[in-house]
Amino acid sequence: MSDMVEIPLHRLAHARAGDKGNRLNIGLFAYYPEAWPLIAGQVTEERVLALFAHRGAARVRRYELPKLDGFNFVIDDVLQGGVNGALNLDGHGKTLSFRLLGLTLRVPEALAERAGP
Repeated sequence: MSDMVEIPLHRLAHARAGDKGNRLNIGLFAYYPEAWPLIAGQVTEERVLALFAHRGAARVRRYELPKLDGFNFVIDDVLQGGVNGALNLDGHGKTLSFRLLGLTLRVPEALAERAGP
């Protein structure tokens, strides 16, 4: 078995965010099929909730999309009231997918090398 290394999620996946009221939706999709189970094991509802706790997130639900090598994360109460109620500059939460992509994962060194810098 190869050595494990830590890399940012953005090297293995891309994401897109959207909103409905005070609820954020982040679609996360692996670039490589072999990355999907690694992401599944490490990007958990609990870890995503902790990542967004500072914004008041109350709940995270993760929906697996294995045939697309993806996930859909639904995060409640994270947009500080949503586009019409928030005073922040990103009421839609579009930039929050980048926060998720900043998570680090432990992966085999061979996959990290394939994923590039």
